[in-house]
Amino acid sequence: MRVAVVTVGDELLVGETVNTNAAWLGEQLRDRGVTVERMTTLPDRTGDIARVVNEYHAEYDAVIVTGGLGPTHDDVTIEGVAAAFGREAVESEEAVEWLAEHGGYSHAELADGTGEIPAGSRPLPNHEGVAPGCVVENCYVLPGVPTEMKRMFAEVADDFEGETRHVVTVDAAEPESALLDRIQRVRELFPVKVGSYPGEYVTVRFEGTDTEAVEDAAAWLRERVEPVAE
Repeated sequence: MRVAVVTVGDELLVGETVNTNAAWLGEQLRDRGVTVERMTTLPDRTGDIARVVNEYHAEYDAVIVTGGLGPTHDDVTIEGVAAAFGREAVESEEAVEWLAEHGGYSHAELADGTGEIPAGSRPLPNHEGVAPGCVVENCYVLPGVPTEMKRMFAEVADDFEGETRHVVTVDAAEPESALLDRIQRVRELFPVKVGSYPGEYVTVRFEGTDTEAVEDAAAWLRERVEPVAE
């Protein structure tokens, strides 16, 4: 399963808020065997959201959009997603009834636009907040507040599944450039994905659906690099 993640918010683009949602979703999806192929951050601008969601929903099995839900002037995600699918944003009777029953909000207490989702989409209840999310075709729209997003993702997590991937890392006390020949060789010998990440030392990461092949590849390289001192 191939997925794109879209996070919305001007505050993410200027660094006022750290984009923890993208990292958390990437980890959750990876653990479910899902391949995340795009992570895109957009401003609070309807046209940008509509354009990117329209492109991604056609290209990927699913799109997850977080942020920009609610009734304030810069909460335009629902409007943008609705436009991406050629729909209108309309008040969801089901969402408003849920808020009344579980949140204790009367219709008069809700700010204008609070219960709006794209026409024909399935509302997702917000157990940690107010603004509902929704599912429209293969697009999942979640809140930007991390606690709300995580709780709502739990409602739809079973929709995301793939082949479980095994990961093993090897740390080497050598420059990355010195490891190039051995990394190339291990890629030739084993059907696994290999990545190298320099820092205080180099971490070589092996990933694949064949557990034995991943373990064998890691063992092969581990025997041929200078280990990091304990």
